[in-house]
Amino acid sequence: MTLSPAQAATSLEPAEIAERLVRARLDRRPLSEFPGGALPPELAVSYAAQDLAIDLWPDEVAGWKVGRIPTELQESLGAERLCGPIFSRRVQIASGAGPTAFPVFQGGFTAVEAEFVYRLAADAPADKTDWTPAEALSLVDGLHMGVEIAASPLAAINILGPLAVASDFGNNDGLILGPELVGWRDRTDESLICATEIDGVTVGEGSAASLAGGPAASLAFLLNNTARRGRPLRRGCLVTTGAATGIHDIRAGQTARISFGEFGEILCVAQPDPAAASSGGNDEHDDKA
Repeated sequence: MTLSPAQAATSLEPAEIAERLVRARLDRRPLSEFPGGALPPELAVSYAAQDLAIDLWPDEVAGWKVGRIPTELQESLGAERLCGPIFSRRVQIASGAGPTAFPVFQGGFTAVEAEFVYRLAADAPADKTDWTPAEALSLVDGLHMGVEIAASPLAAINILGPLAVASDFGNNDGLILGPELVGWRDRTDESLICATEIDGVTVGEGSAASLAGGPAASLAFLLNNTARRGRPLRRGCLVTTGAATGIHDIRAGQTARISFGEFGEILCVAQPDPAAASSGGNDEHDDKA
């Protein structure tokens, strides 16, 4: 992997990265660059920053998101996937009466992702770090439709890549949880279809089979990753397994419709972030403030 000038420079210590990212998220303040200007040198450092940021965040972890690392970066980073926490107060139940509202990250990055979401029926053994997809499914209580709100104070987070994404809560800012997909265990991954529209225009289509190895492979990765970090998954944990139709940028005022075929759909609408407006965060781009 060829390092960019930012990566080649000396990065901050994980504690400083965590503190700056958490401060920006709490203030809903965009950042013009990764804290300190240099990315962590490896994923282990990104996860060290993530773990410290989780401890700083004033909320409990209710679940985890899993995302795919681009194929061309997997060998150099030594991983096919990455993950980040989903916090309790950022989980919403999809409304049946109308679109579920969520805030955009003003001046930062915001997108929606169609997700197949596992709910765990039991705690994972703390000392097991070699889960297979089949073993992972034995912990699952249900599979739900869902929408991940992918958002960050870093507008360029996906351009900066996985080292930035893993540092910043996996680029997660919430989950809209829909109903369970009844009978999912008797269905093939190919038959669990989904599509995403923004303002009535289809921007992506896919299925559970769009995820490499299927959703169970994402869950097995997460079980291994979190156990090795001393954060084994717990009963009731919600796990988003990957962007089945892609990552779709969204702006305040736009409405997304995520369809799961015969199982139904989730409607959601992006709104201006009142927290950013009240703090003046839209005008501040200095990550050293």
